[in-house]
Amino acid sequence: MNIQWYPGHMTKARRAMQEDIKLIDLIIELVDARVPISSRNPDIDELGRQKARLVLLNKADLAGDKGNDAWIRWFKEQGVEAVKLDSRSRAGLKQIQEAIAKACKEKIERDRRRGILNRPVRAMVVGIPNVGKSTFINSYAGKACARTGNKPGVTKGNQWIRLNKSVELLDTPGILWPRFESEEVGVRLALIGSINDQILDRHRLAMELIRILEADYPGTLRERYGVETESEDAKIREDGDGSDGGVKITDKRAGGILEDIGRVRGCLMKGGQCDTEKAAGLMLDDFRSGKLGRITLEFPLSQEE
Repeated sequence: MNIQWYPGHMTKARRAMQEDIKLIDLIIELVDARVPISSRNPDIDELGRQKARLVLLNKADLAGDKGNDAWIRWFKEQGVEAVKLDSRSRAGLKQIQEAIAKACKEKIERDRRRGILNRPVRAMVVGIPNVGKSTFINSYAGKACARTGNKPGVTKGNQWIRLNKSVELLDTPGILWPRFESEEVGVRLALIGSINDQILDRHRLAMELIRILEADYPGTLRERYGVETESEDAKIREDGDGSDGGVKITDKRAGGILEDIGRVRGCLMKGGQCDTEKAAGLMLDDFRSGKLGRITLEFPLSQEE
């Protein structure tokens, strides 16, 4: 699946961010803990080269503990402060203030040497669409000061929020980048809901998810939906002799599993035919909400087997 999405308003949002970046001390970047690298906009690195950085692995409750811990270690190895976060339940919020102080240690010490005391850290909150920036700000501030939604593009313009005497936040719209570097990145971003579903082939996307789950989380679909998935004669080896040990589910088998899920969940049309579009939507919603379990879609290279 070759997925690309870069609507015009994102170009305008990037220009606004470029203008505002000179006003801030710290970039707080939210990423989706299930895909921490795929959900990082490479433009942020270019725009924020001279700024302190803090990465928040949001939606950590939807990713596996092993993956979360591996990514925290990986970011720290890159010299970047990182914190696991579940903005909805407020888990991890208590660590944010300390992490901000660590990330801005040089700035705070520089102010102190100049006799500037208690000047608040001005932080820009950035991230791709639907990664949870507004929910994080609302939870951190303890009030609904930024709009939230479960679809990309809710925040339309930049807005300053004063949290307390020590931190001010600049909320920004979620922006992607003009071209994803690989098909895998596009698929992962589509799976977590960062791309407008209206432009996607959800049937094909659900089949991709089935392949991923069968390869990395076998038994998940059987446990959630009660469907049989592990028929060996319905799988083919990725290469002729199967020397890599991996398996790949054929389109026919992935489509069959999706149809089985649809029938189990009552996604039927007149005449008893399975409504696979509805089944695909149901399955994607289950993944995005965590009903399929805690699933990490990518690991640091040093952690991959």
